[in-house]
Amino acid sequence: MTSTPTADSAITDTVTTAPPPTGAAPSLPEILERAARIEPLTTFPPIDELLAGFDALAASSGGLLVKRRIGTSRLGEPIHEYVVGTGSRHALVVGGVHPNEPIGFHTARVLAEHVLAEPDFFARFDTTWHIIPTIDPDGARLNEGWFANPGDRSHYARNFYRPAPQEQVEWSFPISYKDAYFDRPMPETQALMQLMVETHPALLVGLHNAELGGVYYYVSRELPGAVAALHAIPKALGLPLDAGEPESADLTAVAQAVFLSPLATDHYDYLEALGVDPTREVGGGGSADYAARFGTLVLIAELPYWSHDDALDTSTSNTAYDAVLRRKATELRQTGAILGRALAAAEPHLTVASPFLRASRAFVPMMTAAGDAEAARADRPESRRPATVAEVFTNADLVRCFRLRFGGMLVRALDAEVVAGIAPVEVRRAAAELRAAYDEWIAESDAVAGLEVLPVEKLVGVQYASTLAMAAQLAGDGS
Repeated sequence: MTSTPTADSAITDTVTTAPPPTGAAPSLPEILERAARIEPLTTFPPIDELLAGFDALAASSGGLLVKRRIGTSRLGEPIHEYVVGTGSRHALVVGGVHPNEPIGFHTARVLAEHVLAEPDFFARFDTTWHIIPTIDPDGARLNEGWFANPGDRSHYARNFYRPAPQEQVEWSFPISYKDAYFDRPMPETQALMQLMVETHPALLVGLHNAELGGVYYYVSRELPGAVAALHAIPKALGLPLDAGEPESADLTAVAQAVFLSPLATDHYDYLEALGVDPTREVGGGGSADYAARFGTLVLIAELPYWSHDDALDTSTSNTAYDAVLRRKATELRQTGAILGRALAAAEPHLTVASPFLRASRAFVPMMTAAGDAEAARADRPESRRPATVAEVFTNADLVRCFRLRFGGMLVRALDAEVVAGIAPVEVRRAAAELRAAYDEWIAESDAVAGLEVLPVEKLVGVQYASTLAMAAQLAGDGS
């Protein structure tokens, strides 16, 4: 990875403005200066520690940070928001929307601390901040095994948990579109829905993060100057913009690494046009689908844990793009076949309905469905072109990512039976065979040289600064 300027010099080089008039919306240099102050971070807090920290902050705030219960998790844990500020517009900042994405835990804390520490500066946003440290505490606890060592990708994978799609807050909003119908949102999702109904937020920030590559964003609509700000923020903090394959081929790019927020309805239409059954992937609606009814600006800043030079290289490779997609399709189908055999062999004998098993039942068949979609995409005329180096690397790495994630969760699901001492021979045999395949996938991932662990505080800084930049945009244009 090429060297980058320091945060302080990049702030000066990227954006220079005169001192703002009193009461004007904060400028980007002011926001970046605060993002550059974030202390070095190397771990993520366990959920009890995260929530205890927010409670202590509220208790010491003299009533400025107000704790308010908004719901209850599926396992009976109270879910709270922390409200600070008295501005005319409301911003919802939601951590743990996917429970394997804890960068936002720090972002939520830093935002609350800074609003309390600098009331005059934050008054210029004319915003009331509703901060939810984690919307899915049950799911987040199942990832705590890697929080103390987030730089080790294999350790991360072996302790990874991501809920089945209809158990993800992000993708369990109601939807009725063509053959897709879902009306059973989880309690956690219902809490967020009700908060949107109560506040009609001007801004909704889902605190997500990715895995490998560069920084990228989703926005629900374009605002003048927003792209320039979103590009300037990672540059100022010494992080690269993403240059590889986007999460889904149907995303609409506003600029490099800036996309319109994905809608479940749009993804349905895309899969349908490919000739793939959309209901294999589209279950519930997304937060952006639901927030659209309030005219809310949605922002998601996706931050990777790791980067690699090849993931950022936009030069032309010697490989055809359609060949890249066909290899990806083949490997996704192979992955689905290996996981599917293990699950099918064990399924009749499984008794522990763990979250890992529920997730595996959802994701294992999706590997084959994803492979089918990539094969169909390879046949399209626009795929007959040279691939960039970044496209070659990131498509291959997505297969590695899925193998590590979903293989690891199925291993955990089967091991739950083995460790409990209730696994018959069929389950133990399936678990042993899967573990052997999974160890090969781990070794393949470990063999990838050149992986760079990105500084957590810089990732938090991008999420924090982009949140404030979009709030300042809204304050500046009166939205």
